[in-house]
Amino acid sequence: MSWGTELWDQFDNLEKHTQWGIDILEKYIKFVKERTEIELNYAKQLRNLSKKYQPKKNSKEEEEYRYTACKAFLSTLNEMNDYAGQHEVISENMTSQITVELARYVQELKQERKSHFHDGRKAQQQIETCWKQLESSKRRFERDCREADRAQQYFEKMDADINVTKADVEKARQQAQTRHQMADDSKADYSSYLQKFNHEQHEYYHTHIPNIFQKIQEMEERRIVRIGESVKTYAELDRQVIPIIGKCLDGIVKAAESIDPKNDSQLVVEAYKSGFEPPGDIEFEDYTQPMKRTVSDNSLSNSRGDGKPELKFGGKSKGKLWPFIKKNKGATPEDFSNLPPEQRRKKLQQKVDELNKEIQKEMDQRDAITKMKDVYLKNPQMGDPASLDHKLAEVSQNIEKLRLEAQKFEAWLAEVEGRLPARSEQSRRQSGLYDTQSAPAVNNCAQDRESPDGSYTEEQSQESEVKVLATDFDDEFDDEEPLPAIGTCKALYTFEGQNEGTISVVEGETLYVIEEDKGDGWTRIRRNEDEEGYVPTSYVEVYLDKNAKGAKTYI
Repeated sequence: MSWGTELWDQFDNLEKHTQWGIDILEKYIKFVKERTEIELNYAKQLRNLSKKYQPKKNSKEEEEYRYTACKAFLSTLNEMNDYAGQHEVISENMTSQITVELARYVQELKQERKSHFHDGRKAQQQIETCWKQLESSKRRFERDCREADRAQQYFEKMDADINVTKADVEKARQQAQTRHQMADDSKADYSSYLQKFNHEQHEYYHTHIPNIFQKIQEMEERRIVRIGESVKTYAELDRQVIPIIGKCLDGIVKAAESIDPKNDSQLVVEAYKSGFEPPGDIEFEDYTQPMKRTVSDNSLSNSRGDGKPELKFGGKSKGKLWPFIKKNKGATPEDFSNLPPEQRRKKLQQKVDELNKEIQKEMDQRDAITKMKDVYLKNPQMGDPASLDHKLAEVSQNIEKLRLEAQKFEAWLAEVEGRLPARSEQSRRQSGLYDTQSAPAVNNCAQDRESPDGSYTEEQSQESEVKVLATDFDDEFDDEEPLPAIGTCKALYTFEGQNEGTISVVEGETLYVIEEDKGDGWTRIRRNEDEEGYVPTSYVEVYLDKNAKGAKTYI
C-alpha cells in the first residue's frame, strides 16, 4: 500500500492530513508540558507542607521531638520531602526527554513537510505549464485550419468567376497556399506539444507524485512512531521513580513501627520529675490537751514551708519576705532557679556540656592557628606570622570567657547536686526533707523551690496565702526606713533584672550591699536611694564593712 499509487489525486487532502498530524504532536507536547508543571507545583506544595510542620530550631517544638511518636512524624516529613524530590525528577526528565526532544522534532518535521509539498507544487506547476502550452498550440492549429479553409474557398470562388482577372486569381491561390502552410506548421507544433504533455503527464503521475507522496508517507509514519516512543517514555519515566517512592513509603512505615509508648512515658518522667519527695503523714494534734501545740516535723505545712513560721491572716510578719510575690512570665533566670531541683540540674548540666563543646571548638581553632603560625615562621614566603597574633589573642580571649562562664554554671551545678540527695540514698528521705542535711540546707532547698521570680511554687494554696498578705507586706515595706549599707560589691557579670524585685547591673559596676546572702543565692544591693533590689550572689564580689551594724565576716 503506497500513497503514491493509491492517493495520486489527493494532494490537497494529504496536505491537510499531514498538518493535522503535526497539530496532534504539538498537542501532545503541550499535554506533557502541563504535566511537568503539575509535578513541579505538587513537589513545591509537598516541600512547603513538610517545611511548615518542621520543628523550629531552638524552640520548645525541638524538645518535643525527643518522643518516638514525634520522631516518627518528623521522619514522615523528611520522607515526604524526598517524595517531593521524585516528582521533581519526573518533571525534569519529561521536560528533557519528551518536551524538548519533541519540540525539536516538530521543527524538523515542519521543514521536511514544507520541502516535500514544495516539490509537489513544483511538479504541479510544470504539468500545468505543459497543459497551457498544449492548449495554446491546439487553439492556434484550429484557427489556422479555419483560415486555410476560408482561403481555399475564396481561391476556388475567384477561379470560377470569369470576371476576375488572372492576377487576382493568382493572388488568391498564393494566399490559400500560405494558409495551408501555416495550418501544417500549427499541426506540427500541436503534435509536438501533445507528445511533450503526455510525457510530462506520465512522469507526473507515475514518477514524481508517487515519489513525493512516498516520502510524505514515510515522514508521517515516522511521526506516528515518534509519538508511540514518547508515550512509552512517558510511562517509563513514571515507573523509574516508583522504587524510590516505595523506599520513602517504607521509611514512613519503619518510622511508625519505631514508636515506643514506654519510652515516651519514660521521657515524660525525665522531663517533669521535680526531685522532691511526697510529704509524710500528718501527725494527730490533740487539742484537748492544755499544752502549747507545735507543728510536727512531718506535717504537711512544715514540709511545704521547710521550717518557716506559719503566716497568719490579719497580722504583719516581721520575717523576711520576697518583695516579688506574683508569678512573672518574663525571661528565665540564667541559673534556672525557677525550676525544681531535678530539672534545674539537667538544664545546668546541659549548659555546662554546651560550654565545654564551645571551649573545645575554640581550642581546636587555637591549635590550628598556632600550627599555621609555626608554618609561617619556618616558611616566611607563605605568610606573615605576626598577622595571626590578633586572631590568636582573640581566640584565647574567647576561651577564657567561655571557661569563666563554664565555671559559673559548674558552681551552680555543684550547688544543686549538693542539695539533691544521692541516687542511692533516696530511701533515706522522708516527708520531703533530707536526714543528711542540716536545717539551713533544708531552708535553702525550700527557697530554691520558691524562686525570686515566683515561676515555681510547690502548691497553689501556699501561693494564694502569700498573695493575701502581699498588700500588708507592701505597706510594711514602704513604711520601713532604708536599710544602711553594710559593704560594697563589684559586678562580675552583667545581669538583666527583668523580674519584679530584681535590679539590673553592668559588669564592673560598684554598688552598695544592704543585705547579704541569707543562703538563698540572692544578695540585696542599692545603686542610689531610689534603686535597690536583688541580684544573684554569684554575679557579684562582696566586700563587707566589718564595722557596719549587722555585718558578718566575709570569707
